[in-house]
Amino acid sequence: MSYSKGLSESFLKSYADKSPPWGEVGYITYKRTYARLIPELGRTEEWNETCERVCNGLIEIGALFTDKELESLYDHLFNLRGFVSGRALWQLGTDTVRKVGADSLQNCWHVVVNNPEAFCFTFNQLMLGGGVGFNVLPEHVYELPRVKHDVNIRRIDTPDCDFVVPDNREGWVELLRKVLDAFFVSGKDFTYNTSCIRAAGKPIKSFGGTASGSEGLVEGIEQISAIIRNRLHNKMRPIDCVDVMNIIGRVVVAGNVRRSSEIAIGDANDREFLNAKNWNLIKVPNWRAMSNNSVATDSIDSLPSEFWSGYHGDGEPYGLINLPLCQKYGRLADGPDYRPDYDVVGVNPCAEITLCNKEPCNLADIVLPNVRSLAEFQEIATLLYKSCKTIANVGFSDPETHDVVLKNRRLGIGITGYMASKKLTSAESLTTVYQTIEQADSEYSRITGSPTSIKLTTVKPSGTLSLLPYGISPGMHAAFNRYMIRRIRFSANDPLVETCRNHGYPVEPLLENDGSHNTNTMVVSFPMSMPKHVKCEEEVSVIQELEHQKHLQTYWADNSVSATHYFAKDELEDVKTWLSENYTGGVKTASFLLAQGHGFVQAPLEKISKDEYAEMVASVTPIKSIQDDEQRDLESSLECAGGSCPIK
Repeated sequence: MSYSKGLSESFLKSYADKSPPWGEVGYITYKRTYARLIPELGRTEEWNETCERVCNGLIEIGALFTDKELESLYDHLFNLRGFVSGRALWQLGTDTVRKVGADSLQNCWHVVVNNPEAFCFTFNQLMLGGGVGFNVLPEHVYELPRVKHDVNIRRIDTPDCDFVVPDNREGWVELLRKVLDAFFVSGKDFTYNTSCIRAAGKPIKSFGGTASGSEGLVEGIEQISAIIRNRLHNKMRPIDCVDVMNIIGRVVVAGNVRRSSEIAIGDANDREFLNAKNWNLIKVPNWRAMSNNSVATDSIDSLPSEFWSGYHGDGEPYGLINLPLCQKYGRLADGPDYRPDYDVVGVNPCAEITLCNKEPCNLADIVLPNVRSLAEFQEIATLLYKSCKTIANVGFSDPETHDVVLKNRRLGIGITGYMASKKLTSAESLTTVYQTIEQADSEYSRITGSPTSIKLTTVKPSGTLSLLPYGISPGMHAAFNRYMIRRIRFSANDPLVETCRNHGYPVEPLLENDGSHNTNTMVVSFPMSMPKHVKCEEEVSVIQELEHQKHLQTYWADNSVSATHYFAKDELEDVKTWLSENYTGGVKTASFLLAQGHGFVQAPLEKISKDEYAEMVASVTPIKSIQDDEQRDLESSLECAGGSCPIK
């Protein structure tokens, strides 16, 4: 069979003057998140050029498509019927992929915190633009060595130091590694010099955006050192590990150039872990906003009262991870030990992919409401499967990651807009397409000489990608409201902030957990509406949504289903009853958020009335064209449903 070497110029010309079916914030979200700079043209990409880069980038890394298949993939991407992952949309066809490999194409990872290197792994992957889930169950954390030494860690401005921090990702990670070594192994005082790190505001060529300077790194090293020093001659506790991981995330977003998503999986009976975000009980450090927290349990009835405190509004509600179910089942409909996954130790930050230690997720999305038939559903699923499988066959920098990916070839072909779709959601349709992907995996794996994939499907939050088309509710969720404010964060120095301000959109500094204003990040408010056929949260009870999640876990997702369920306080007992009856054998992961009184300011979404929406719309001018010459960093905070992963 003859395989494509890339899209032809004649084919591409036919799309040059076409317009994709953007949603209300689709175009600016695309330009802010995925449009790369074309240096020779002195401007950033338009959507037809991004689709070209993605398709040809897949061919470059070894994808085996016929010319017809590649053209069909382009057409589905262009018309917003399906997407490769946000990370792949941003990186495919770039020098970063050529230099870094598959690391740059992955959204998120998971790591077990059982040795100091886990912190360095997390730092590295967050700086590559991914999110990281981490397991701090006691049986893993207490494998860490004792904090043996009380060492002095200092930054000095002279060359006679122990380590000059290079101005790159590897240098920052190596600094952390040397600090950890001083506390846990060598016992030697340690000095470092940050004079080589470029000043704040300087451009970052590989990932785009601008540098944050060294101050955030220095502050983070000081905070991490203080936490470790406080455990001198003792073992680190799970809560200490959570704080170190959160501070690492804070360092990555220093200057708010990059976003950072984390999930901490802790023990259901660890009181310190359970109270880490109880803002009515303690003063919560700002860095703890960097992770969502979940407990690992297979029984709702055994949860302590502290777990439910956040559900009553005393803090952030913790999510649930059912590891035994994740390990034993694929799709629930297929029964136990069909696609078993016994090495799974956790999930990615949005909890849609079950993962082994140091394993990444590899995602794609089918926009269900834009799919016109079951046959087209099967076609898009097959093309996106081949895209993800190709990425799974590319090498990784970390040897353990490389080995686990080559062993599992785990994929996550997702569907989004489930609650906005009038068709193709039945058990029969979902099963038909799932089996189509299984068949494609059998055939494509044989052609490429790779193992078949341990898992194939998921439902992810799909925050950014679901903002691109019109009238698409994210992932499996109902639309937040018929009329709403969507708040999007921008770096303060991003020229798009001024563009938004000039078009009348409200702009304000980020408000931190402690009430302070962070002027490095600006929050822009956009009015949004949903078509009448799209189901909104007020039309779907929390119990109905839980049933939808179980339906998708049964007939579509062999990984997990990412779901954040909004509930009112008077629904909590119904939620507990449903979970008691269904959780052990029917839910792999779930998270919850109070519909009102949750305590968040500048929430990513806010309900408004039809009149308030009309008033906001009347005061703004829609942004339909942006001729800019500045490439931005991929903002991972919008990869997921609520502005980050998944309820933060």
